[in-house]
Amino acid sequence: MNFFDRLHDRIRTVDSVISVGLDPDQSRLPDHLHERDLPRWAFNRRIIDATHEHAAVFKPNAAFYEDPDGWRALEETIAYAHGKGVPVLLDAKRADIGNTTRQYARLLETVDAITVNPYMGRDSLQPFLANEEAGVFVLCRTSNPGGADLQDLELETGESVYERVAALADLWNENDNVGLVVGATQPDELEDLREQVPDLPFLVPGIGAQGGDAEAAIEYGLADGVGLVNSSRGIIFAGEDHGEDFATASGHAAKRLKKRLNRYRDE
Repeated sequence: MNFFDRLHDRIRTVDSVISVGLDPDQSRLPDHLHERDLPRWAFNRRIIDATHEHAAVFKPNAAFYEDPDGWRALEETIAYAHGKGVPVLLDAKRADIGNTTRQYARLLETVDAITVNPYMGRDSLQPFLANEEAGVFVLCRTSNPGGADLQDLELETGESVYERVAALADLWNENDNVGLVVGATQPDELEDLREQVPDLPFLVPGIGAQGGDAEAAIEYGLADGVGLVNSSRGIIFAGEDHGEDFATASGHAAKRLKKRLNRYRDE
């Protein structure tokens, strides 16, 4: 089974399309966890315990782990999530040339899926695309205001850069392992992209702290019921002021979001 087949089964099992973003900003961790050997791992473990029954995947962002203790924390986090039966999508936005990108692709030996940056073209992504069992989410239309600087540029064909990225990703999907990262803050663009690439699952960030459109994320983000809607800060820091009981609030936040999204899935 490839990643999207496994994701389909996971979505059915937990009745949820939520991607829980594990972004343990050390400045926001509860004070009592700073006494631990690996505070980020201690934090993630509690979050996983509280939210796994509502999570289709866990999505750690590599930026929060790029130091020696951080990589150790990430390894523990991945193993623990897998122990709970939850796939792990590493938000790494990797891509490069030749041997470098082959090294980046080795990350897929430990996680189930990864985000990649298409700016350098197909050869920079080929080692990821060639892995038939892993999911590859190609950055397409992002939620940040500056995304328009490049993504909205119009090409000679009349299409925008992000529309070309979507079309290329569709061509690159020879192993049925490609999805797109498409932000939830522009519902009309979500709808247009779904029409252009009806078969590619979307990873939709921007729900929660960024104020994305939850209904549009469900209506246009899923392909045959498969896709992901991500929330990071809105879940993992829901209990930021709750001291040692922080994870309970995270579990409630994940459950609320699942219920909110499922209203649109059931329509």
